Amino acid sequence: MNSSKSVLLVIGSGLKLYREYLVRSAAARARRAGHELVLINNLRPTWQHEYFDEITVVNVFDHELLTRTAREIAARRTVVGVLCWDEPLVMPAAELAAEFGVPGLGIAGVQGCRDKYSARTRLTDGGLLQPGFAMAADLAQAREAVERIGYPVVVKPRALGASMGVMLARDDQELHEAFQVASNASLVGDEPFRGGAIVEEYAVGPEISVDAGLHKGEYLPMFVARKRTGSHPYFEETGHVVDASDPLLEDRELMDTLARAHQVLGIENGVTHSEVRLTDRGPLIIEINGRVGGDLIPLLGKIATGIDPGEVVVDVALGQRPDTHRPERGVAGIRFGYPEHDCLVRSVRVPREAPGLVTASPMVEPGTTLRLPPGGYIARHSFVVCRADDPRTCEERLTTASGMVVVDAEKVAPKSPDSLLEMPAGLLDVDE
Repeated sequence: MNSSKSVLLVIGSGLKLYREYLVRSAAARARRAGHELVLINNLRPTWQHEYFDEITVVNVFDHELLTRTAREIAARRTVVGVLCWDEPLVMPAAELAAEFGVPGLGIAGVQGCRDKYSARTRLTDGGLLQPGFAMAADLAQAREAVERIGYPVVVKPRALGASMGVMLARDDQELHEAFQVASNASLVGDEPFRGGAIVEEYAVGPEISVDAGLHKGEYLPMFVARKRTGSHPYFEETGHVVDASDPLLEDRELMDTLARAHQVLGIENGVTHSEVRLTDRGPLIIEINGRVGGDLIPLLGKIATGIDPGEVVVDVALGQRPDTHRPERGVAGIRFGYPEHDCLVRSVRVPREAPGLVTASPMVEPGTTLRLPPGGYIARHSFVVCRADDPRTCEERLTTASGMVVVDAEKVAPKSPDSLLEMPAGLLDVDE
């Protein structure tokens, strides 16, 4: 390292709509600690200028180019930490942290987060409750897996996020469709994980997520989100509710399971988003992601608990134990608006006032085509965020506010089942 002003290197800013609140807090925390924030981003910056001291634009999905760019920055700036909250980039970010000798998830840890098959294998070998599972290169292997596991099964890509390409199959006909959906979806992901699909036992029970900080392997839970899903037999996430007083935060079996899982996967320093099914056999980890949660869950956590995930991300990147004490005792939730069928959106109007409304926003521009699974995923036209003193009132307020969203759209024909997955419009950042 050189003697220039110390910087935190950020790999990908994420979307303004989904991540600006996180960037704002991270920038403030970094500067209070005496560090600048340097961004390597895929697109020409607009809103990012307010928060970053230096921005370099390269194709971050070309990992060799990303690495060369980061090394060039490290040659003239003193990199004291690496931050990343963008799912496709957590692996190169962890590799850069290891190369620069700064705290990070660890190579083994991020491998367990990105590769669902590796995670299943390692968690099973570590003695944690896991479903029966198998990696299938083709439909014949998928059928062999089902003979051992039994129906129903979940079929999923090996490394995609946001439930893209994930489908429930209850018989052989549905297995054929589910395998095709998952395998086709995998083709838009990282090259090492393309093709084939994971076939696993369907775990019955409510699904939750837990965001937590990791400091030298110590698991520090921040908040629990209760999840709503739709679009059966797919697993589209339609909403979340975070309660600062959720009794699951004091559930020793759940928290011990999560702590053990992180230890087994070798996750060292960072922030993770774990998805868990609460089954009659106990908590079953669906996956652990090496980043904060999506869907504005960290914002809900901040509103409900007072914990600022943007500050926690900086603290763990600097090797400092974060403060995960919950000073607030509220409830916050989000509800996403989905169309009933594939459509071309003409306009979206969201409420400006409603009981407990914190914020609401359209998620697409006029002229956007929204496609439901399997032709597309996360076909959201809007969201509303509400707060309340208890979960029931929060859910009621979310229902009221989401009912005030007005969408003008034209129905369009669905894509052919053989078509390549269309990336969600709401996940793609655009130049302004």
